Amino acid sequence: MNKKVIVIGAGPAGLMAAEQLAGHGVQVDIYDAMPSVARKFLRAGIGGLNITHSEPLPQFIARYQDSDGRVASWLQSFGPEELRQWCAGLGIETFVGSSGRVFPAQKKAAPLLRRWLSRLRQAGVRFHLQHQWQGWQSDGQLRLFDRHEQQPVLVSADAVILAMGGGSWKKLGSDGQWQAALTERDVVIAPLQPSNCGFNLSWTDYIQQFAGQALKSVALSVDGCHFRKGEMVLSHYGLEGSLVYAMSRPIRECLQTGKCHVWVDLLPDLSEDKIRARLSKPRGKESMSSYLRKRLNLSGVKYALLRECSGPDCDLNRHEDLIRTIKTLKLVIDSPRPIDEAISTAGGIQFSELDEQLMLKRLPGVFAAGEMLDWDAPTGGYLLTACFASGYLAGQGVRQWLTSIER
Repeated sequence: MNKKVIVIGAGPAGLMAAEQLAGHGVQVDIYDAMPSVARKFLRAGIGGLNITHSEPLPQFIARYQDSDGRVASWLQSFGPEELRQWCAGLGIETFVGSSGRVFPAQKKAAPLLRRWLSRLRQAGVRFHLQHQWQGWQSDGQLRLFDRHEQQPVLVSADAVILAMGGGSWKKLGSDGQWQAALTERDVVIAPLQPSNCGFNLSWTDYIQQFAGQALKSVALSVDGCHFRKGEMVLSHYGLEGSLVYAMSRPIRECLQTGKCHVWVDLLPDLSEDKIRARLSKPRGKESMSSYLRKRLNLSGVKYALLRECSGPDCDLNRHEDLIRTIKTLKLVIDSPRPIDEAISTAGGIQFSELDEQLMLKRLPGVFAAGEMLDWDAPTGGYLLTACFASGYLAGQGVRQWLTSIER
């Protein structure tokens, strides 16, 4: 084939796209603005790389807000099982944790990445680091800026894959600056928004002393729906943690109409009747926090949240008020945390701008993958799996495109 493809972005999506092309008569050059590759991927793996999830594919797909089925189509081609097989092909065995999450045997991202990069280099992939993409020249050449040499660079290729991430964690490379170059070419982009993020609440000084403590085994609902159980963390600014991240989309959508009301069930495994029965013993001279800890196993941080948010019309000394508030504690969320603090972003290139192979309809020969696209996913392996899958599809799409233009 003797074609040249340029990949902009050396994260999981870009590297996976490159792998589909290397060794098939295609010279692949990867450009990235950072001094080293896959920085966000490595950062995600510090606490244990949750690469995917083991649940059956239909349930896996249902985790995505995917109204038009585009992400589902990616996962049908390269889903969690294919990803685990791909890891095994690198000599990286995976295992299923107690929660169903899948991890590499060593739990770290670095060993997997080292083997992957070695395989890509052996296949002839060339890496050009500290090169910031800045768009196109009028003649179609790609314009980059070499940060090391402090000079512009012009390059051309038969096809281009854009995989520069969303807009969070800009210090690791995902800064969203690519939006300007695509907007100049009339590509429609949904505004980037924080996803899998914490949220601001208006705390009093009293609650600040509990910052950093976990609220374990609670349930959260947004405006009476989207009920989910899990764990969250009380922070100095509001709430964060896995349960909050999982609910970030409905909270974000609720905030579009103003402040958002959420309800917390502090004891989701106990019904109101069971709580009522356990509180039948009089409190006597015990403090309320001690009484609730002994009778309900209600932790100190849960009691602090109960005090903080029970409202002026609630008297916690009245059992019915107390029970109702434990089960439906109303919190008012003010706003999401800044986008750069988010684990990921929603928004990006709208699917209407892309064909089924992720090529931009307005820019033949230009493909896009990963968090640059307008999709959203929770943590727990879902976000990362779809990034790999989109890169796989884009790489396959480029191969088909190059074959078609040769005919």
